[in-house]
Amino acid sequence: MTENFNKNGKTLSKLPNGPQMPGVLQWLQWLVRPLEFLDACHQKYGDIFTIRFNNTPVVLFSNPQAIQEVLNADPNLFEVGKDLAVLRPQVGNESLLLLNGSRHRRHRQLLMPPFHGERMRVYGQVICNITEEVIQQWKIGQPFEVRSFMQDISLQVMLRTVFGLKEGPRFQKLASLWTAVLELSSGNPLNTSLLFLPGLQKDLGNWSPWGRFLRQKEQIDKIIYSEISQRREQFDPTLTDILSLLMSAIDEAGQHITDVELHDELLTLLLAGNETTAGAMTWALYWIYRTPEVRDKLLHELDTLGPSPDPSAIAKLPYLNAVCQETLRISPVVIIVAPRILKSPFKLMGYEFDADTGLAPCIYLTHRQQDIYPEPDRFKPERFLERQFSPYEYLPFGGSNRRCIGFAFAPFQMKLVLATVLSRLQLEVVDQHPIKSERRGVIISPPRGLKMIVTDKHSVAKTI
Repeated sequence: MTENFNKNGKTLSKLPNGPQMPGVLQWLQWLVRPLEFLDACHQKYGDIFTIRFNNTPVVLFSNPQAIQEVLNADPNLFEVGKDLAVLRPQVGNESLLLLNGSRHRRHRQLLMPPFHGERMRVYGQVICNITEEVIQQWKIGQPFEVRSFMQDISLQVMLRTVFGLKEGPRFQKLASLWTAVLELSSGNPLNTSLLFLPGLQKDLGNWSPWGRFLRQKEQIDKIIYSEISQRREQFDPTLTDILSLLMSAIDEAGQHITDVELHDELLTLLLAGNETTAGAMTWALYWIYRTPEVRDKLLHELDTLGPSPDPSAIAKLPYLNAVCQETLRISPVVIIVAPRILKSPFKLMGYEFDADTGLAPCIYLTHRQQDIYPEPDRFKPERFLERQFSPYEYLPFGGSNRRCIGFAFAPFQMKLVLATVLSRLQLEVVDQHPIKSERRGVIISPPRGLKMIVTDKHSVAKTI
C-alpha cells in the first residue's frame, strides 16, 4: 500500500498500491497509451490500484462487488465531474456531465424522457435513411476510412434527431464547424493535451490551435442560440426532435429549461452522442468483418425479417443485439467511469478512503475479467446469449445516477446502421492485421487508418 497525504502534507489513510513514477509520467502514459497503461497496472497490482495525475489520487478497480458498492452508495457522498472539467470549454457550465446534487437530478429528469419508448422509435427510419445516403458514396473496389463515415452518419443523426435540423445552410455550417472543433481538440494526443493542460490554452490568434478552437466554438454557439431563439418564437408542439421536447419539458418546480441550459445540454448530447457512437459502430464493423462466422450469422438473422422490415423489428433481433453488446465489451469507447471524489471517508474492499480520494470503476478491465468473460480477447457475441451479466460486470454506459442517458439510443442507432450496411453491401477489411485503438479526447477510438472495401453491392436490399 502507498501513503495518502492531504494538502498540508499530513499522512492520511493507506491507499492500494500503484505505479510509483511521478504523476506527470503517469498522465503521459494515460494520455498516449491508456490501454497498455491499464493492462500493465492490472498485471502488477491486481483488481484495485491507485494512479496519480495531480494532487488527487484516483483508485481504479475492476471487482464487480466493489463496483456494486460504489454505484449503489449514496450519491451525496461523492462529487462527480471534476475530471470531466476539461470538457467545459466544449460543453459549457450547465452540462449534465459537470453538475452534481439537485442541479444534476433536475437536468437528468428533463433529458431522460426523449431517449426512451415510442419517442425514440420515431427516429428509426431517419437513422436508416441517413445511413443509406452516406454509404452510397462507397464505390466497389475503392478503400474508404470507416471511422470518418461513421462519424458522418452519427453526426447527421444527432443534428436531425436532437436539433431537428434539415439539410440546408445551418445544418451544413454546424456539421462542418463541429467536425473541425473535434479535430482541433481530440484529433490526436497532441491536440488532446489542449483539453487536459490549461497552460496550453492560449489564444494567439487564428494560427494557434486554441485560438482557432475558440473562434469556431463561438460560431457554433451563435448557430445554436439562433436556432433556440427561432424555435421559441415559432414553437411547434407537434415536432418530435429532442430540442422541441426539451423546450416543452417542465421540472418538478414547474420551471422550463433556460436558453443557456438548453445550449449546454445540446452540446453535451452532440459531444457524447457523436464521437462515442461513431467509434462503437466502427469497432462493430471491424469485428463483424474480421470474424466471418459472426457476419454469416448476422446475415442469416437479418434475412429472417424479409424485405423492408420495420426498424423496431431490427432492433429486437437477438444476435444483432449480442453483436453490439460484445462490441461494447471488447472495445469500450469509454474505459473508466467518471471518478467519484469522496466528500467524507468511505470503506471499500478492506480500505478506508479519506475525503478527496477518487474512486473509479474501470470498464475496460472489468470487461476483460477472465472468470467473467472466458477468452476475453475473442470476439464472441454468443456469450451474451448464453448468460445475462449484472450491471456491475458489464457497464459500457457507466451506472447509477450517472449512467449515460444515451444507453438505449446508442445501441438502437448501432443496430440500424449495421443492419443497413450489411443488407446493402459486401465488405472486407483492407488490412487483416490486428489494429490498435487510439485516444480521441476523453474516449478511446478505432484508428483513423482503419479501411474497408466494398466487394459487391446487393441490387435489391435483403432486409431493409
